[in-house]
Amino acid sequence: MLFTGRLTAKAEVNAVKGDKQVINFTVAINQRWKNKAGEKKEKTAFVDCAYWRNSGIAEYLTKGAVVEISGWMEAQGYQSKKDGIRARLTCTCDTIKLFSLTAKNEQEAGNKAVAGVATGAGVDEDDLPF
Repeated sequence: MLFTGRLTAKAEVNAVKGDKQVINFTVAINQRWKNKAGEKKEKTAFVDCAYWRNSGIAEYLTKGAVVEISGWMEAQGYQSKKDGIRARLTCTCDTIKLFSLTAKNEQEAGNKAVAGVATGAGVDEDDLPF
């Protein structure tokens, strides 16, 4: 699955099983359209993400950053106290492409990039679907 969105908060790096680390973050994906009456409509999906490959990239995963994610999607069910059974969409990331970096940060991120992580130049906000 490939999707583009904005981070809702700064990514968190968590230690797991010895010296392994995982980066956890949430991406908001917006969909915009017009209904039959011509009114603009919008809805947002939130995807929880986990990235296991390069914890050094976490400092560039800040709130509002535009990212393109490629990975494995999975719906996980859970029991809510007041709403009953609910589902959460999660992604185990294979690659992260950063779009909203300054030239200086892009070079620094590129120096930390490893297989599975790509960095990109800034994009025009008008070209994004959110």
